[in-house]
Amino acid sequence: MQEVLCHTDRLGQAVKVGDEVRIVQVDVGPDVADDEREMFEYMIGAISEIERFDAAGRAWVTMWWNTDEGTATTSVGLSSPQMEKVMQAASRS
Repeated sequence: MQEVLCHTDRLGQAVKVGDEVRIVQVDVGPDVADDEREMFEYMIGAISEIERFDAAGRAWVTMWWNTDEGTATTSVGLSSPQMEKVMQAASRS
């Protein structure tokens, strides 16, 4: 029998795929280029939908950007302290 993991935000609220969360912190490694670092840091305070959870329990979210070259995306995996739930996903019948 597969164990069901309960994922939570920084306040201990349960979160699941489809929930909207506010990004409160992003960890950016030292090897990230300055323009990419800026995009990650700009995500702080933004609201995004949880797309999936990885094996480590991080909630993956994506933001879309309009750039001079066209559309770009930035995805990041968030741990519990890095997000706060703002809206629950609609129930699927």
